[in-house]
Amino acid sequence: MMKKMYLWSLLLLLFHINAQAQATKELPEYHITKSELEAHMRFLASDDLEGRRTGSRGSNIAARYIASYFESYGLQTVPGAPMYYQPVQFEATMPPKNGNLKIDKTEYALGKDFLILAGDALNVKTSAVFANYGLEDDYNKLDVKGKIVFVLPGTPDDQSPQVIFTSGARKRKLAAERGAVAVFELYRVPFPWNFFVSYFGKESIRLAETKPANEKQSIVYGFFKEPSPNPIMTLQNGKSLKAELKSDAGQQQALPSQNVIGIIEGTDPVLKDEYILLTAHYDHVGVGEQGGGAYTAEDSIFNGARDNAFGTVAVLAAARAFAIQPPKRSVIFLAVTGEEIGLLGSEYYAENPLIPHEKVVFNLNCDGAGYNNTGAVSIFGFGRTGTDDDIRQGLQAFGLEVIPDPAPEQNLFDRSDNVSFAIKGIPALTFSPGFNAFDQAILQYYHQVGDNPDTIDFDYLHRYCQSYIHTARLIGDRDTRPFWKAGDKYEKAGQQLYKR
Repeated sequence: MMKKMYLWSLLLLLFHINAQAQATKELPEYHITKSELEAHMRFLASDDLEGRRTGSRGSNIAARYIASYFESYGLQTVPGAPMYYQPVQFEATMPPKNGNLKIDKTEYALGKDFLILAGDALNVKTSAVFANYGLEDDYNKLDVKGKIVFVLPGTPDDQSPQVIFTSGARKRKLAAERGAVAVFELYRVPFPWNFFVSYFGKESIRLAETKPANEKQSIVYGFFKEPSPNPIMTLQNGKSLKAELKSDAGQQQALPSQNVIGIIEGTDPVLKDEYILLTAHYDHVGVGEQGGGAYTAEDSIFNGARDNAFGTVAVLAAARAFAIQPPKRSVIFLAVTGEEIGLLGSEYYAENPLIPHEKVVFNLNCDGAGYNNTGAVSIFGFGRTGTDDDIRQGLQAFGLEVIPDPAPEQNLFDRSDNVSFAIKGIPALTFSPGFNAFDQAILQYYHQVGDNPDTIDFDYLHRYCQSYIHTARLIGDRDTRPFWKAGDKYEKAGQQLYKR
């Protein structure tokens, strides 16, 4: 009996070893060495690139570096992106330093009670009105010409910080088209007002406006911190109040930047007409006061090795691997600018796609704040797109485990570039370095000057990049297209996009 059990155990062991060997044998050769990845990391997160702030010299050098490797790997350019660049025009804006707002008989101080983010100088006595969320239908029976408009933040369906900040330009445009002189969103963001003022009250970067030729002035746009008693309650009841607004003009400076994009054609005669989209942002927060964190005279550069040279290196590695051995579907490689200032580079591409969105079946974004678990990868969006088995298999091949959304209270899915594509309906998730919680191991590097290449575990970076590539390949080779789980908040957008 003991002899039979021994033989049975031996057979099981041999079967397991053979299965492992067969699985390893079937892994494509990705030709990605640790030294190559380390070289990318040490350049992209070097002091010479000065923190890669959007529109800066260092950021533009990073873009050229990425484009040069796309070219050397043989990626195809895309119509509308000469030399692998999709131009994105930003402007650096310095808000006005002086201003005063009066509603009815109460005066409100700039910085303390309200904040102006953009607009020309203004000195007007008029009336204030309420326009719900400030979207198209909210103006159907409302005359706002020459008036100051107050609106709710976000949209009726979503009041997340991401949507609040990305919908502002649309609200400003709609109010301007109807003749308003100013539009203020009510401040209902889950951050302290003082933090908001200190961050947005200094120079900020946003997508450049395209002012119509017949528009004589740029409408004032900002946020209003509701006081007690609150005059907005009167406005919400359909009444108007006398109002005065006086402010200096903000200062603007053009700040050109670019997304970097290339494609590789798939191998399947049918599936090559579909695309998977691999994304990572290459920008970071800059130098000194730009970075928003502590710095010294000896070290004032926020290198951004983890956030997000890590992800950019993974996309470069995938481009090299797939140039040698493409998956069945075609692949778009997109390194985006402007993530750190509100996901603006990915938002711009999502609004101005160079490949029609309906041809894109999946977005595998690569981003993160850092890692404290080198035996895993964190997946923001796990369980939502029908790709769980592909993800597990892609990670297990390199000895890594899945950590599904380790900090749900942070809503990280909607805070990275994947959400720009999810909003359009494309199934998307973010592939992030492994972490279990926002502990000191994360916080000591996240947006800190110490986040430099010398602190990176390059063995982990190697396994991370290999697993990213393999996961992308598995999704690119699927017989069926991924799609949102029933009931997901982006399912309806996906149904509309793909006409399901």
